[in-house]
Amino acid sequence: QLQLVESGGGLVQAGGSLRLSCAASGRTFSTYNMGWFRQAPGREREFVVAINWGGIIILSDSVKGRFTISRDNAKNTVYLQMNDLKPEDTAVYYCAANRGRSITVSTRSCDYWGQGTQVTVSS
Repeated sequence: QLQLVESGGGLVQAGGSLRLSCAASGRTFSTYNMGWFRQAPGREREFVVAINWGGIIILSDSVKGRFTISRDNAKNTVYLQMNDLKPEDTAVYYCAANRGRSITVSTRSCDYWGQGTQVTVSS
């Protein structure tokens, strides 16, 4: 079992930056694959970025060059650094995890989800 709690969302103007955090429970955080998804109003939840337990990162083309994921296993925390934000980045951002195969672009690859944190980017 794993509990995930996101924080760091808010309102930012286009071109600005935010850093989201995902705090995880448990004693075996370092063995989990972690990722971020987002869901805009009226749209399906979509993949953003993931990092597996070995540190391998995969990013969506829509955020490549702007977003970065990192993890601090000592703090049981994964981060999403978002730079050069655009209005189309507006969404609820969800932290996700699994303990098996690597997280993929499919939401069904994830076993655990946080409650989400709202990111709103104004024009």
